[in-house]
Amino acid sequence: MTFIKICGLLDEDSVDAAARLGVDAVGFVFADSVRRISAHDAAPLIRRVTGPTVTVGVFKGAPVAEVIEVAAAAGVGTVQVHDLKSADEVHRLHEAGLGVIRAVSAGTVPGDFGEDHLLVDGAVAGAGVPWDWAGQNKPPGDWILAGGLHPGNVRTAVDATGAWGVDVSSGVESSRGVKDVALIEQFVAAVRSRA
Repeated sequence: MTFIKICGLLDEDSVDAAARLGVDAVGFVFADSVRRISAHDAAPLIRRVTGPTVTVGVFKGAPVAEVIEVAAAAGVGTVQVHDLKSADEVHRLHEAGLGVIRAVSAGTVPGDFGEDHLLVDGAVAGAGVPWDWAGQNKPPGDWILAGGLHPGNVRTAVDATGAWGVDVSSGVESSRGVKDVALIEQFVAAVRSRA
């Protein structure tokens, strides 16, 4: 079954809906974004997540020490970092007890830093713009597809890329930064359907 991550959550309703639907991961953005949340405000939302759903903190532009500090304050078990520079940084995050999703832009040759999962996004992370799923080289192994996904295109995207997982944020919003429970439900149903 395709791994599903719903990202950029800011409120109890969307967190509860994602958990009720049994998604694999929920994301909280600690980087500069319209979806940014503080560790203090994220912590009670993260405590609502039970069962096997993984909580993920999303970071860009923060030193590793800050990533570790914020992740601990919020209570996330995994971090998604958009600008990791070396295997040593991944090792430091692992030593802090964190799972690591390394995010890269489509078209890059990422190499292997020892991360738990690789996420391939469009040129501008969080912009909601799809990349050329058919034309770009895909990484080997299990990887997560992000960038411009929504209920109407996610099945096509998975079929075209063979991605192990998908990550959505703007594609399940009624307005910029505002999650829509009905769209979350539609997205999950579309991923789990068979073409």
